[in-house]
Amino acid sequence: MTNLSIDIPEELAERLTTLSAETGRSEADMIAEALAEYLGDLEDLAIARQRHAEFLASGERTYSLDEVERELGLDD
Repeated sequence: MTNLSIDIPEELAERLTTLSAETGRSEADMIAEALAEYLGDLEDLAIARQRHAEFLASGERTYSLDEVERELGLDD
């Protein structure tokens, strides 16, 4: 484990303290979980942006549901 010291707005600290008391979880555990989730979201976003850029560079195209249904004869 690594210790990290951060400054947060007083209102956020109060919310954290209140929720920690209500849930019986430590503030440190709550912060670590929230940070892990946030970083995971940012990593997912970075991957999505990279895949989108790769798709655009590939020259491939997408097909709408209507186009696929027509092509498969399912548009009745």
